[in-house]
Amino acid sequence: MRYYLLIDFGSTFTKLTAVDAAFGDIIGTASHFTTVATDIRDGYHNALKILYQKLSSNIKFDHTIACSSAAGGLKMAAIGLVQELTVEATKRVCLGAGAKVDLVCAHHLTKRDIQNIADYKIDIILLAGGSDGGNTESVLFNARKLGEAKIKIPVVYAGNRSCQDEIEDIFHEYGINGYISENVMPKINILNVRSARDKIREIFLKQIIEAKGIKKIEAEIDRVILPTPEAVLQAAELLSKGYLDEAGLGDIVLTDVGGATTDMYSICNSTNRSDVVLHGLEEPFAKRTVEGDLGMRYSAPGIIKTLTKEEVIQINKAKNVDLEKEVNYRYSHVDMVPNNPHDEYVDQLLAEMCVYRAMNRHVGRIEEVLTPMGIIYNQIGKDLTGVEYVIGTGGVVINSKAPSEILFQATNIKNMPGELRPHDPKYLLDKDYLLASMGLLSQTEPALALKIMKKHLMPLEKKV
Repeated sequence: MRYYLLIDFGSTFTKLTAVDAAFGDIIGTASHFTTVATDIRDGYHNALKILYQKLSSNIKFDHTIACSSAAGGLKMAAIGLVQELTVEATKRVCLGAGAKVDLVCAHHLTKRDIQNIADYKIDIILLAGGSDGGNTESVLFNARKLGEAKIKIPVVYAGNRSCQDEIEDIFHEYGINGYISENVMPKINILNVRSARDKIREIFLKQIIEAKGIKKIEAEIDRVILPTPEAVLQAAELLSKGYLDEAGLGDIVLTDVGGATTDMYSICNSTNRSDVVLHGLEEPFAKRTVEGDLGMRYSAPGIIKTLTKEEVIQINKAKNVDLEKEVNYRYSHVDMVPNNPHDEYVDQLLAEMCVYRAMNRHVGRIEEVLTPMGIIYNQIGKDLTGVEYVIGTGGVVINSKAPSEILFQATNIKNMPGELRPHDPKYLLDKDYLLASMGLLSQTEPALALKIMKKHLMPLEKKV
């Protein structure tokens, strides 16, 4: 038999999933509040105790692997040349690698930018700029600026390949903990994410998990192999594409509402229409965006900041709540679990707001332009109108009494008719909180991971 223990050290909860590969299914799950601020092993041991109480026998696990977003997850700074091009390309690489982009800088770094790198406690810097054969002055300036500031955190250079040798010389001259990868944008509007993403993962495994106090758990498990968001992205891509003879679900959107962020994933082509003109940077088939100001606990105050004063007043009156009071309480009590109808009601409201706004930032848009040749449709971003499934995960969605109303917000056009949101998708719920664990399992058992996801994702009745 092959028993897997799959662990997600989340920002709020440590979640365990036990899988019997011979049986071909999950045999138990458990969770406990993450204790990374003290000793991450405490929360893990408590969750493990709960899991063993559920299992029929004292199983010895053959493989114990984990992903982590504890201690704030993987925090990165994206530094590029032009905001709409290399800066955006750099952000997408960071997000695809499972990171949260806490700092974005364009053109030449300033003293304030350098100070922000320290203040935001950035884990990795991704430095890019210039297509191959293009601008070199900016990236060389920024590399020297980082060196002069005695930056000690890892720096990945993923810019113009024409000056890689000079960048390496600067890394050596200033003792920068530097890495070289392929250019994230070798040609204008063309993305190349794999090389830089793999380098970020390498650094995460070698250095970041130790810096965040997670390394100490490796004495008790096989290894931490991925940031949690990347594990979820890999699970979503597998679920969409399928594996060998096991069919996938096709185009999907996944929304993950957490305590610190709301992550939105879309697995589909940028468009299936032949009558549109695409503008802007190439869109990846598997796209992830992270909204660090939209979260149920750590980032709850950010929800209000996305609203005008008039909107807050209207919501307070219409919903009979005090939004500011509610979000501040949740921010101060990140381990709060709703235990009465009022708190459940407020969490439901906040989750709906998070999903609506996160999709607003994730989805593409289309506009009609009247020309002498007739109407032209310009598209920026991804067209999600044909997506077949919207999948919900995250504690507030899973525990909601009306999860379909939260997922509806991913499709809710409201007063934004140009947004290319899903038109008529089916809703699925990750009721067993298994997507991150299946991303881990997919590294060695993709067919099994796919079958388990298809079996356990629960269909929901749609909002009428």
